[in-house]
Amino acid sequence: MDRQEEFVLRTIEERDIRFVRLWFTDVLGTLKSVAVAPAELEGAFAEGIGFDGSAIEGLSRVYEADMLARPDPSTFQVLPWRGERPGTARMFCDLRMPDGSASMADPRYVLRRALKQASDLGFTFYTHPEIEFFVLKDVPPPGGQPIPVDQGGYFDHVAHGASQDFRRAAITMLESMGISVEFSHHEGAPGQNEIDLRYADALSTADNIMTFKTVVKEVALEHGTYATFMPKPFAEHPGSGMHTHLSLFEGDTNAFHEAGAPYQLSRTGRQFIAGLLRHGAEITAVTNQWVNSYKRLWGGGEAPAHLTWGHNNRSALVRVPMYKPNKGNSTRIEFRSLDSAANPYLAFAVILAAGLKGITEGYELPPEAEDDVWNLTDAERLAMGIDKLPGSLGDAVRIMEGSELVAETLGEHVFDFFLRNKRSEWADYRRQVTQFELDRYLPRL
Repeated sequence: MDRQEEFVLRTIEERDIRFVRLWFTDVLGTLKSVAVAPAELEGAFAEGIGFDGSAIEGLSRVYEADMLARPDPSTFQVLPWRGERPGTARMFCDLRMPDGSASMADPRYVLRRALKQASDLGFTFYTHPEIEFFVLKDVPPPGGQPIPVDQGGYFDHVAHGASQDFRRAAITMLESMGISVEFSHHEGAPGQNEIDLRYADALSTADNIMTFKTVVKEVALEHGTYATFMPKPFAEHPGSGMHTHLSLFEGDTNAFHEAGAPYQLSRTGRQFIAGLLRHGAEITAVTNQWVNSYKRLWGGGEAPAHLTWGHNNRSALVRVPMYKPNKGNSTRIEFRSLDSAANPYLAFAVILAAGLKGITEGYELPPEAEDDVWNLTDAERLAMGIDKLPGSLGDAVRIMEGSELVAETLGEHVFDFFLRNKRSEWADYRRQVTQFELDRYLPRL
């Protein structure tokens, strides 16, 4: 037994922890949980906890195989919303096959494999997400409309506002679990909020995002409200994204920084951006995995719908934030299409793979887009060589089907399941007769 496992067992005894929840995600990013008694943990560390993988979406349905959930002691945290005593804690798990080998269907393993590729090139991948979400008065009934908890706007301070009380409670809970928060504020739409997590390695960030979404929903319930990470619940307001800042480090040195270069951005950084642009359409089904995601991407505003980059251009897919003098290690790029409804493990894996491909293949970065891409005509964009992101989940799936990069990154099992699931979702959506169609066509046709 290693030191971290010993620390977990000692802490459980000292803090009167009676239940330990083992967390993992299915292929679509839904959080799964099984509670074990503390007495079972020593065996769980050594061998894992068995469960029926065939009963969970995408894990082992093809093989109907038993699986093991092996807790990662480095992720141990007490759950603050479960009361002080007796306490409940959680750990994320790595999924294993009965012979102890890693499960090819484990999203956490997919990301670990991508991070190993980066490590083999000498890089560590860091991420910093800006997570947007809506707080509603309640879950609307079928056919009903969502009602936001306030009518605030961007950076608004709403007196006695439900949103700021909500953010304070959520941040307090996150920080009690060791998840550092950098900023928080009201976003542009009524009931819309943003909380930004501090930089961390990509695996820790993905774990933190899954914890974040759980905490936000728990706090909302405590406040008598409902939190949603649906990308675009309101047609008339901007959607919720998860703009994510990215950087590669070689040891303690930021590989994206080069003093004196344009925007202080190194050749490595420029090639990483070029990889994101060249493969951006291929990875969009993973970074924006729901039918509703494309209502946000193509809804205008600051949502990116085209494969461009820019320094201070918030319509671009990739933005290079302003350089801070004497802070070379803060050099980073911002990837803007991602939404928080995606599976963060798979999303970070394909983003990293696309950027690394740009580095290993020596891609050249195309010219910067200085104009608001939304204000250009189709002819102007065509003349400038600006390609677009997929316009729907159906388009995204068709493009992903032919992507060797995504197939290699996700692995055969996850790639095949993901495509089957998304084809089914798109087919279900296309069969719907919407209220828009009834309102527009019934009176005239």
